Amino acid sequence: MNMAEVVMPSFGETSELRLLLIDDHPLFCDAMAMTVGEIFDAPLIQTAATLKEALKRVSDTPPDLIVLDLNLPDVDGVDGLIRLRSAVPDAKIVVVSSISDNRVTSSVLDSGAVGFVPKGSPREELVRAFQIVADGEIYTPEDFVAPQGDFLSQEKQEVVEKLSSLTPQQSVILNLICEGKLNKQIAYDLSIAETTVKAHLTAIMRKLGVQNRTQAVLLAKKVSYVSLTGETSED
Repeated sequence: MNMAEVVMPSFGETSELRLLLIDDHPLFCDAMAMTVGEIFDAPLIQTAATLKEALKRVSDTPPDLIVLDLNLPDVDGVDGLIRLRSAVPDAKIVVVSSISDNRVTSSVLDSGAVGFVPKGSPREELVRAFQIVADGEIYTPEDFVAPQGDFLSQEKQEVVEKLSSLTPQQSVILNLICEGKLNKQIAYDLSIAETTVKAHLTAIMRKLGVQNRTQAVLLAKKVSYVSLTGETSED
């Protein structure tokens, strides 16, 4: 396929595509940036190595398209995807992972992604994936077979819905809670009052239907990468 012959539809209202690449492997980000630069006309590309950094970037400049690695230093599984969907609901999110698994593909699509691309896919396949997504359709690998019945259990679907109801700030605070940080540390990290953290925590627990922060952490971990695949990731 000749890259120069590919004509891509516009993602946003402006002609300049705003793209955020979220991956903690610099070489992968560089390679993806080069590929996207050949597909689209002078895209504005930003990168982030953690979900925390990504959430900061999307709050400053909302992207049109997000390319997300599931396994990041500060989050894994569809939890990161859910938080990004909450922070930038209008952005299209394409998930990239080194594990091409029907269960993972189904879970990310159920959680709001518009595509799943296995890491290591040839450039021609990346072109096809982005073209399908830009056309407003869902991209999945050719060998993808949807699991019989709903992949996500009713319980996990309810968890996804609850996490999706959190505001961006509440999602950030929940992530810090999952890291084991205390209210005072969270207040310092976010430059807010400790009473504000407590107020957010109360709202988080109410939305999640839990009684304490430990239960909130356990609930969030139900949609972690390990719980989806049953194995640790080598991403």
